[in-house]
Amino acid sequence: MRRHYTFFPGCCLDGNGVAYGLSLLAVAKPMDLDLIELEDWNCCGSTPQASVSEVASLCHSARNLALAEKKGLDIVTECSDCYLMLCKTNRRFQENTKMKAILDAALAAAGLEYHGTMRIRHILDVIANDIGYDEIKSKVKVNLGELKVAPYYGCQVVRPLPSFDHPEDPQSLDKLVESLGAKATPFPLKTRCCGGSLILSEEDLALQSIHRLLENAVSNGAELIVTVCPLCQTNLDLYQGKVNKKFKTNYKIPVLFFTQLMGIAFGIDNKTLGIEKCIVSADKVLAKSLKGAEGG
Repeated sequence: MRRHYTFFPGCCLDGNGVAYGLSLLAVAKPMDLDLIELEDWNCCGSTPQASVSEVASLCHSARNLALAEKKGLDIVTECSDCYLMLCKTNRRFQENTKMKAILDAALAAAGLEYHGTMRIRHILDVIANDIGYDEIKSKVKVNLGELKVAPYYGCQVVRPLPSFDHPEDPQSLDKLVESLGAKATPFPLKTRCCGGSLILSEEDLALQSIHRLLENAVSNGAELIVTVCPLCQTNLDLYQGKVNKKFKTNYKIPVLFFTQLMGIAFGIDNKTLGIEKCIVSADKVLAKSLKGAEGG
């Protein structure tokens, strides 16, 4: 059954999340997902802008919701920050009369209106709950050989707003990893913040957060980390070298988007999935896992 959604890519797919977009579109095909990009979308007004002007950031987000509402489909995004901002804005319309009036006026100036009817979804929610684990399992063509994977949700996709999974101990990504034939390792810090954009303004604090996460994953036996968030992937992947230098460690754990792991299991080639765009190479870990699967 083909499923249709309005797709909000957000700015990250043209930046640090290029591989996320490539892999998502690649795995959408075998799952029969029709992700229809929202026309004329703009930045969601995420954390950096919100820290300067909440009203301006909400106006940016409201415009996207108004455009999407015309389509009559759920709006889906792959970015945790975009997901949170769209959910936050939707809630302001529903619960804050004063803010709703401000946003209504801003939209009216652009010839738009929003009635608060949108259902905002993260792509993990869609894959886990609309597609389902049994269907995902049926698409698997490559035995991952019990590859040990730490499922990292980050801090935004399951809280603080009511979400599709438990805010402290989510299981959707764990179950997805298992449905692909890999092993989801224990990861007690799977919803802990990676430091986010603090890496730009408070690098030492961010590196402490990244170090804590890497150590937690490695100490629990993970060979690979998969995440649902572009900024989380960047922080854990790009800054491993700085973490190693600061904390005298030697982490070399690959950090992939969960859609990339899906694509590997589905038999899609690495170039299509953007695997080479990772800073910490996943080649050795994947080769070892796939070789072990063949040997078994």
